[in-house]
Amino acid sequence: MVLTILSLLATGAFVALPAVMIWGWVRWMRRKKPVTLFSVLSLIGFALATVSESLAISTVVYAKVKGGFEYYDPSLMKIYARGTLLSIVGLALAAVGVWRPSSLRWHALACTFGTLLYWLVQAANE
Repeated sequence: MVLTILSLLATGAFVALPAVMIWGWVRWMRRKKPVTLFSVLSLIGFALATVSESLAISTVVYAKVKGGFEYYDPSLMKIYARGTLLSIVGLALAAVGVWRPSSLRWHALACTFGTLLYWLVQAANE
């Protein structure tokens, strides 16, 4: 039951996160950007979340084209590990960056948490 709920949350995150990321990048481009340590950390965390989400989307597309991955495929396990690592590092940077106002602080935190949730649920479903 818990795994089903987490799977639904991860699917929702997979659908909603690209929209939130696009909104975040547009917001970042339009806003005045004070260059502080915290704003740079939020930006780096958000960029890592974007890379992690891009990895997730490209993995799904590749799996559809290839016809899926085998059970416990080593390359898929490496993808899960890299996606999780990107999300954890991004979450740590976003958590530090949230302490001072910037245009990306909440976007970075939400997106890195969403991508981490996605990777953990996908790995648990394997």
